[in-house]
Amino acid sequence: MSKVVVLRCETYDYHTVKAVIQQGIDLLGGIAQFARAGEKILLKPNLLVGDQPEKCVTTHPSILRAVAEVFNSSGALVYYGDSPGAAAMGASAVTSSKKAGLATAAAEAGIELRDFEKGEAIHFAEGKQNKQFTIAKVVLESDGIISLPKLKTHGSQKFSGAIKNQFGCIPGFLKGEFHVKLPDAYDFAKMLVDLDRYIKPRLYIMDGVMAMEGNGPRGGNPRKMNVILFSQDPVAIDATACRMINLDPMVVPTTVYGKEFGHGVFELKDIEFLGDDPAEFVVQDFDVDRGAIMPFKDRGRLRFLNNFLVPKPVINKDKCTKDGICIQACPANPKALSWENGKGTKPPVYDYDLCIRCYCCQELCPQKAIDIKKPAIRRMFAKK
Repeated sequence: MSKVVVLRCETYDYHTVKAVIQQGIDLLGGIAQFARAGEKILLKPNLLVGDQPEKCVTTHPSILRAVAEVFNSSGALVYYGDSPGAAAMGASAVTSSKKAGLATAAAEAGIELRDFEKGEAIHFAEGKQNKQFTIAKVVLESDGIISLPKLKTHGSQKFSGAIKNQFGCIPGFLKGEFHVKLPDAYDFAKMLVDLDRYIKPRLYIMDGVMAMEGNGPRGGNPRKMNVILFSQDPVAIDATACRMINLDPMVVPTTVYGKEFGHGVFELKDIEFLGDDPAEFVVQDFDVDRGAIMPFKDRGRLRFLNNFLVPKPVINKDKCTKDGICIQACPANPKALSWENGKGTKPPVYDYDLCIRCYCCQELCPQKAIDIKKPAIRRMFAKK
């Protein structure tokens, strides 16, 4: 049986959050289960971009500070870090951390930000899909990782939680290569599971006090969930969070392959819940796409079907500020987006024959100007 701690937390007030964090760790056996004096412990928040905390794009600063202070009590050397999704476009972790409020929280807890841009190649013999990764050296040099994901929707994976959070351990400029190499959402999920299997965080603490619904992981809307989740099993914690937002874990590739690869469990019969009743936190009308993911065919004669079956990113011209971030974010070569009649005169335009459906453009658009639209034929046959 895997244990998942579910605790009510209705505010980001620091003292309230710290009490909940302490309670959650105690229910799993206490801090000694996760850190010892002298160890190097890395806290890995979700730092997609440097957005303000109230936008619910990143792990909230109060969560980082509270976890840091609890782990400081173990006598371990505690620090934090991430490689933001926008790092490939020049957004540094230092700047992003300051904008997201994490730098201030870290300073209050007395922990430092560590560099994630220096990578080291590793071989993972047990990898089911990926046996080679380049991972931030600070991750490899740490004795233990504590993952601090944010409960959010996601364009390609439907849900961004515990397993997906470790993608930030890949130096920013290399993330795009995985999107190009693995454009199919299912293949990408297998890679994410292999990555998490290699890194093996000791504990996952998920920020669901305020979640993100709709056009996540950046362009969605805050939704109050009032919960913080704890587990050593990333599949179990993700499946629990999925059920809270009325999303079947079986349509989320990372939970499916997480179980298949032996990385955890998601059936209710295999999970022991501690703390509060998960049923108290279920939000039936949470805005998330509950349909099955359509495989992306990147080779041969079947590729033409993508435009008819696979959802595509679409720019809302009324919201677009023509900043060109979507073009910079596109990892395809040649790029699937370009300027029409010169930079800044009109919104960028897509060549969907070049688009690999990674949705990096939608993920990083600061204006929430890019939506993911299902093709008409999919909408026609979608379940109501």
